[in-house]
Amino acid sequence: MRRPHEQGKARVPGPLLHDDDFTIVAKYGSEYRGFVQYYLLAQDVFRLALLRWVMETSMLKTLAAKHKSSVTKMARKYKASIDTPDGPRAGFQVTVQRDRGRKPLVARFGGIPLKRQRTAVIADLKPTMATVRRNELIHRLLAGQCELCEGRIGLQVHHIRKLADLDKSGRPERPSWARLMAMRKRKTLVVCQACHQDIHAGRATATTRI
Repeated sequence: MRRPHEQGKARVPGPLLHDDDFTIVAKYGSEYRGFVQYYLLAQDVFRLALLRWVMETSMLKTLAAKHKSSVTKMARKYKASIDTPDGPRAGFQVTVQRDRGRKPLVARFGGIPLKRQRTAVIADLKPTMATVRRNELIHRLLAGQCELCEGRIGLQVHHIRKLADLDKSGRPERPSWARLMAMRKRKTLVVCQACHQDIHAGRATATTRI
């Protein structure tokens, strides 16, 4: 994710506008959590309150731009009280319910006390370079939502061989699904069965993403 600020002001990272709310909050939450946990041994970890404000504002602006809404409405919609060892803390949370008795998926931002922890242990994990794309696709599948119409039934994955295939000669204009894949620079798209059939039949697909 690109930096959430520019010239001292919280900014909206354009590529995130095409992700679902769960993914947006999860991305901001994981980056913020990584920064805070790294500096928990510092005496002035409380200074990261400014970082929290910048990232929180950027996240809410991104959600507001995506839904053509306001920062206040997005904050009200996803505001949550998060339990911590130091008591409840204010944060933001998106919950995705799943069927068959499975636990819901939860993405959180905040809820971390900016308080020095003398016993904090920094564990720098070796990045897994070979499976980043697979993990990202699994994450999108777990969100349980069609990336075109936001339907939740019969999810499948539409694949293309390479991004260049989206520019077929003789095609007057890219269909909405192709434009979405090109903007995201992804060769996969999580879609419901109806949208997948429309793609292969060359029919227009309903989309709330573009």
